[in-house]
Amino acid sequence: MTNALTKLLETRDWLMADGATGTNLFNMGLESGDAPELWNEKHPDRIKKLYSLAVDNGSDIFLTNSFGGNAARLKLHDAGHRARELSRMSAEIGREVADAAGRPVIVAGSVGPTGEIMEPVGALSHADAVEIFHEQAEGLKEGGADVLWLETISAPEEYRAAAEAFALADMPWCGTMSFDTAGRTMMGVTSQDMSQLVEGLPNAPLAYGANCGTGAPDLLRTVLGFAAQGNERPVIAKGNAGIPKYVDGHIHYDGTPELMADYAVMARDCGATIIGGCCGTMPEHLAAMREALETRPRGTRPTLEQIAETLGGFSSASDGTGDDAAAPARRRSRRRG
Repeated sequence: MTNALTKLLETRDWLMADGATGTNLFNMGLESGDAPELWNEKHPDRIKKLYSLAVDNGSDIFLTNSFGGNAARLKLHDAGHRARELSRMSAEIGREVADAAGRPVIVAGSVGPTGEIMEPVGALSHADAVEIFHEQAEGLKEGGADVLWLETISAPEEYRAAAEAFALADMPWCGTMSFDTAGRTMMGVTSQDMSQLVEGLPNAPLAYGANCGTGAPDLLRTVLGFAAQGNERPVIAKGNAGIPKYVDGHIHYDGTPELMADYAVMARDCGATIIGGCCGTMPEHLAAMREALETRPRGTRPTLEQIAETLGGFSSASDGTGDDAAAPARRRSRRRG
């Protein structure tokens, strides 16, 4: 399948994705509990600014403001019937920004989890999940997204349903999971499990990887887990900017631009091809990451000890694959705040 992302990947050995959506929108006035997707209609100028901040600070790929834009999530805001419409709006604004960038920039239609538990544990059926994801995918496609971008998924069943839905929409896609429980997703998936899942899909993603989670060190350990599988598929690393802390009633991520620059280079050296930030990653982080990726030479694949020394210790001794029982724990870290 020929598409804008594949073409760009053929010309570069790394691409930089964007940073946080929520953190940046909260700084623009979004209130806790509000649906960010409604801002695609209420405040399109602020969404345009969000995208432009990513592009202006070096992102080759930015995600649309549609993470919670599926019917299951939007029904909590009495807007479930507007899933397709609001997703289309998010991509239309993105298309405008990307087309004015003066260089190739990929509009990635963000698709987050449904928020429901799938059968047999929960009540959401495979068919219903496919329908939910397909509706949003069609909206993002109509708005001009280059690629769909599934993120923060925990359950393999939901990942499979999204893959099927994206095939129905005839759209290329990328997909990440969030590994936040001792190197596993909330539903117990390891990096090895995910690699095997991706390679077995009838409609496999262009790239796969990890986002969010418990911090940059843990995410890079997961990237090393992907690399160990030997797949040729590009790997995505989209880690949080440090560790969240409450400061004056708000959540603040303590990762500095310097820390995220180190993370970006180490992510590349761990085997990631698409590198970005997640929660807490601001424009100043992106600028530092881009400069580091452009100016620091590619190095050897870092060890767990080198990752911990540079970025801080890990939140758990193991990532579930059995290869890292001696990983330095976070309590012994010298992480820079």
